[in-house]
Amino acid sequence: MTTSPTPAPEDVVWDLPGDLPHRLSLLVLPHAGGNAHAYSAWREHLPADVRLLIGQYPGRGARFSEDLPESVDDLALPVVEALPADTGDLVVLGHSMGSLVAFEVTRALQAVGRAPQGLIASACRAPVLPNQCPVHPERLDDDELVAAIKERGGTDDGILDDEELREIVLPSIRADFAIDDAYRCTAPAVRLDCPVAVFGGDVDPIVPVDMLDGWSLVAGHPVVPQVLTGDHFYFQQDLPGFFARLNPVLETLHASAPSNA
Repeated sequence: MTTSPTPAPEDVVWDLPGDLPHRLSLLVLPHAGGNAHAYSAWREHLPADVRLLIGQYPGRGARFSEDLPESVDDLALPVVEALPADTGDLVVLGHSMGSLVAFEVTRALQAVGRAPQGLIASACRAPVLPNQCPVHPERLDDDELVAAIKERGGTDDGILDDEELREIVLPSIRADFAIDDAYRCTAPAVRLDCPVAVFGGDVDPIVPVDMLDGWSLVAGHPVVPQVLTGDHFYFQQDLPGFFARLNPVLETLHASAPSNA
């Protein structure tokens, strides 16, 4: 990204507090082609004292006029820079490609002494592994790309079927999938300083269950994935059931923070 104006922090990280003073902040990083709005409904499923922060990538929402992202750093680093200073205990969660963004956000926070209390990866390969299911958007025309997106799920078909809306969203989707295809962390012996938890769907064709424990490679400890019923966007099929599993993980990570030990 080269000539884009500097976005306002509130446009890069949406801040959705609960009704009580927060004891924990959850930062959510969206999937490829996703946007912050797609995760705003999570607010109602979180405890009132958990603050919801959602990353918004360039090329969408209030950041629509910015240059499209070309690397995972273009997705992650603005989020790190825009993150409020008063998050308190922080857990970073990503879904699909968002898990790779969450990994890089976590590494960047570690580097400046703000390591989060945990990283939660959802429906994603380990970042040190190559993409086993690339989309190759550069080889696809618009109709073929739309078909690939519909097969993966996660995007409203009504948007993809509306010609005008499709023209708006496809460029950012292409950019994201190109990043996801190419990304692989090659830093030697990379390890995270915080606990890692992993979620996935039992019939996910993009990231099968047996790939999820690959996160042990960067966690520094064995990872036992939490497997829920569903496909690549398993949580969309049962959001209350997802949070029945997620909220206890957040509580455990919060309880393990040094100030709460």
